[in-house]
Amino acid sequence: MKAVSLKQLAEHLGAELRGDGDITVSSVASLESATAGQVAFLSNPKLKQQLETTQASAVILKADMADSYSGNVLILQDPYVGFARTAQLLDTTPKAAELIHPSAVIDPSAKLGKGVAVAANAVIGANVIIGENAQIGAGTVISQDCVIGSDCILWANVTVYHNVHLGQACIIHSGAVLGSDGFGYANERGTWIKIPQTGGVRIGNRVEIGAGTTVDRGALEHTEIHDGCIIDNQVQIAHNDIIGENTAIAGCTVLAGSVTIGRYCIIGGACAISGHLTITDGVHLSGGTNVTNDVKEPGLYSSATVAMDNRLWRKNTVRFRQLDELFQRVRKLEKSVTPNEE
Repeated sequence: MKAVSLKQLAEHLGAELRGDGDITVSSVASLESATAGQVAFLSNPKLKQQLETTQASAVILKADMADSYSGNVLILQDPYVGFARTAQLLDTTPKAAELIHPSAVIDPSAKLGKGVAVAANAVIGANVIIGENAQIGAGTVISQDCVIGSDCILWANVTVYHNVHLGQACIIHSGAVLGSDGFGYANERGTWIKIPQTGGVRIGNRVEIGAGTTVDRGALEHTEIHDGCIIDNQVQIAHNDIIGENTAIAGCTVLAGSVTIGRYCIIGGACAISGHLTITDGVHLSGGTNVTNDVKEPGLYSSATVAMDNRLWRKNTVRFRQLDELFQRVRKLEKSVTPNEE
């Protein structure tokens, strides 16, 4: 268990400390559940009343909230970011691998940097290059001609096909598949003719990809995920997609092929984005949004309907089918009451 004094934590965060700097903390918690030795935070003013009862050893607060708490305070402009950095500092998550397990299969042509760890039953193919201090989890397969940057963590049972490149400090969670074939076929009189997917996958630095997510290789050019992206579990990224820097994609979203998403976008869960579309920088799609046209301006976009009583939904579904008929009737009525302009 890691432990730091509040003075050390304040220096790490660049926070102003009000209170006893010698007190030590070893983990983080919510205001409601925190006990002695833990750090909590408050960023939502609606939870202010919990400051009166929290048992945390210290609370991270904004300056304008600091006087609301009589205990030890770490003052930061963004308490949630401070909480995240504290959680990183005190993180006790075990490593994906320690040293190189004797059951790992490593091709003689592979090049492993200093400090690389490979867990049991992992397979590393020909001409693979793995940077320093990378961790390769149990049962993970890295096929030929791949590059894994330094400080990457690939958890258990990740599958990396050939010609996939990861930058530095990426995290790939269990069950993710990088570089599987894109869905490319030609139809010859009813018979599907497979098009070999000869592109690769290029992933930048500090990218995190969730469990069960699939990133298809490009048909000719590469599929690209740029620096700082975070991608949730069970997301489908099709061939030749390009995802800009620091974009976030939530779980169960599906991208068809040749989609380009800009920088700093936020894509909610269960969105569906049609192929060959471009979404500009700074777009936020709320969960369940179905995108069928280019999005050319930043902002918040939504679609789909909210949950409702099934009987009402059935009635509204019927009415939706009648919309065109209703539109034509209204148009006809407008013409009948509006004199023709000469």
